[in-house]
Amino acid sequence: MDGGWDKAREVSRRVGRGIADAGRAGARAGRATAGGTRRAGVATARGARQAGLATARGARSVGRATRRLTHAGGAGRTGLGRLIELTAGHSVGDTLVTVALASTVFFGVPVGEARGPVALYLVITMLPFALLAPFVGPILDRFRSGRRYVMAGTLFGRGLLCFAMAAAVGPGDLVTLFGGALGVLVLSKAYNVSRAAIMPSVLPADITLVSANARVALFSLVSAGVVVPVGAGLAAWLGSAPVLRIAMVVFLLVGVFAVRLPRHVDAPDLEEDGDEGRAPRWRTLLQVGPAVAEAVWANVAIRLFSGFLLFFLLFLVQDGQVPWLAGPAPLFDVPRTIALLAAAAGLGGLVGAVVANRARDHSPQVIVLLTLALTSVTTIVTAVFFGLWTAFAISVVTAFAQELGKLALDAIVQREIGEEVRSSTFGVVEALLQLAWVFGGLVGLVLSLTESGVAGLVTLAVALTAALGWLVIRRRARLRAVRERIDATVRAERPEPRDTLDPTKPLTNPNT
Repeated sequence: MDGGWDKAREVSRRVGRGIADAGRAGARAGRATAGGTRRAGVATARGARQAGLATARGARSVGRATRRLTHAGGAGRTGLGRLIELTAGHSVGDTLVTVALASTVFFGVPVGEARGPVALYLVITMLPFALLAPFVGPILDRFRSGRRYVMAGTLFGRGLLCFAMAAAVGPGDLVTLFGGALGVLVLSKAYNVSRAAIMPSVLPADITLVSANARVALFSLVSAGVVVPVGAGLAAWLGSAPVLRIAMVVFLLVGVFAVRLPRHVDAPDLEEDGDEGRAPRWRTLLQVGPAVAEAVWANVAIRLFSGFLLFFLLFLVQDGQVPWLAGPAPLFDVPRTIALLAAAAGLGGLVGAVVANRARDHSPQVIVLLTLALTSVTTIVTAVFFGLWTAFAISVVTAFAQELGKLALDAIVQREIGEEVRSSTFGVVEALLQLAWVFGGLVGLVLSLTESGVAGLVTLAVALTAALGWLVIRRRARLRAVRERIDATVRAERPEPRDTLDPTKPLTNPNT
């Protein structure tokens, strides 16, 4: 019996020692796990910190490089660099709004069934410009001494409209969405008018007006190109309302930056001699002078063709009425074709801004006519050899001509029009170009019903060629009249021939 108890005690001791050993092993394992977890956490935190520091360093490097580019050539001293950065932020906000609205009920129907809604949207878009164009410019001219605050006001206003549109996306409030979109568009044009009007006041001595306008456009296009995929991804992930709220924040921040522009961008409200008691002048195409009117009409023709080409090719491709989609296994389907043409338009605009930046001493009037001539020739070639790559080429050329021609037009207006009515002139020009684009879009919608790309392009090629010929004839007549006036003035001031004078009298000019 005693032996049994001894064996039991021995077994108990062994079991206890085993449990104790297991406990010690578990404790060691726990300490090891805790140490590993702590080390892993420390390593993760260190990696996140290093990644954050690397991202911050990269952002600072990009910011410094961008600042060197925007402030190059004396642009930092005059305020042009700040204006470039401000307009790039303005472009980011507008791009976010466009991307957000692209996924709302505006485009909720298939493209092939959307001719009616798109036509209605174009007409509604045209109305505010037709009604407000006579008033925007004179109002901006009256606030020449506070242009910084006018530009900031357009940005703050768009921020509030984005907030309203974001609230209207969920319930599908079309009235608020349409009203907000039109308000954003009008305020964007008002910003562009104010920005173009102050350009001569921030122009460095070594940069021409065409190059300065091109710098602004180039950075705006690059900013928009960077934001498009980011905004599209956010819209697909979060929806349209958060993207509109992000655009609201962007507009509000950029509006604060607008107030910090240099004070010399605000022109003094001084009355010119002889203007006391005279009503403010409203600019029309009959009052801007022949050089500005010529450039405006050339840009109207290009802008009309741009609107036509966009909607004409869009619906023609969507309906499958193009030769490269007719085969049994086409290389490019409808989505790829639309993406290719959109990329062509973006590439053309970017190249136009780059070329304008290089065109330092070339005449803006000649540039405008050359862009119209290039568009006309390319349209004729595309009509004869209509295909995928000619459609790509005409998309590139049209966007290129639109960008380069508009930059040259801005330079002509800034050079030819006085400070007191420059905003009025730009207001008329912007409204007229917008109306031309809308009218061209409506023509493209109608001609796409013919289901013939050649017929539509031939029609517009004839119109462009006629516009070019008319402008060239008018330009030659104007230059001939100028030369005749100069010759007449020289003949009037020229002294009489010596053989008809009395040699005893001194030679004098009878007109002096």
